[in-house]
Amino acid sequence: MLSRSRKYLLILLAALLVPSLTCRAQFREEAFSQNFNDDTAADADSTDKIFSVKDYWRGLTHKQETDLFTMFEGSALLVGGLQIYNKDYWKLPFVYGGIAAGIGGGLYLKNQGDPNYKYCYLGAGLMYWGALMDGVICYKPDDYPSPAKATFYSMLVPGLGQIYNHEAWKLPIYWGIMLGGLNYHLMFKQNYERFRRIYNAEDTTYFSLETSKYYKNIYRRYRDYGTLVIALGYVLQIIDANVFAYMHNFEVTEDLALDVYPTVIVPDNNYAFTPGGPAPAFGMSVGFRF
Repeated sequence: MLSRSRKYLLILLAALLVPSLTCRAQFREEAFSQNFNDDTAADADSTDKIFSVKDYWRGLTHKQETDLFTMFEGSALLVGGLQIYNKDYWKLPFVYGGIAAGIGGGLYLKNQGDPNYKYCYLGAGLMYWGALMDGVICYKPDDYPSPAKATFYSMLVPGLGQIYNHEAWKLPIYWGIMLGGLNYHLMFKQNYERFRRIYNAEDTTYFSLETSKYYKNIYRRYRDYGTLVIALGYVLQIIDANVFAYMHNFEVTEDLALDVYPTVIVPDNNYAFTPGGPAPAFGMSVGFRF
């Protein structure tokens, strides 16, 4: 069975790799005029790459400018990639040396039977986290605020993306959700451990075995609910940082107008026809300017 420290490191790594499991899509304007069927470029235009090893390698070799999403995803596996892309080569010995020292020290202490080996693993994990954070901070995007930087800031430090977007007032909301979930998690975990010990010891001094089992399962369920609340708050603040970074430069004007007028729609697609041939459709066109 994996130790608790290793479980935490695996959970952290999985959280950092979340973007590599996501897909993004965009839609063409022609989709609303029905004239892009059988377009050879449709696939390339309607989807985006999840991860490109070629783009990542060309970014490492400074042959092209590569987006932060690609560099972060690659650097989550190849530690130090962002430092290479940012030309901060002098930081690499500290990154690799710190991680190697933490892992090596942990293995040595574990073989010696020293229970403090887990702190060495924790130090290696913090060095890994610091390398990613440093890479994101030093990355120079073309726009501000950068949705990629806001997203990874919130992934690495919950709430930092909101600070980056100048929306620090949201921090009490998301931190309140996560801390509330943590409070319930710890409280119900304590009660779960209590009744688990009573049930496993078959102690019927105060509770019957059936009662102990019932409360053990109840508190375990509530403990898991607390964990879900923490995860929900964490994911929501990442989504918030990404979305509002995109909308930061969204043009908002007081010039609002609503236009309604009759229109005739003539099908321009072979698939849009009636038994008697293509026929126009009559209706109303509604335009909203904002």
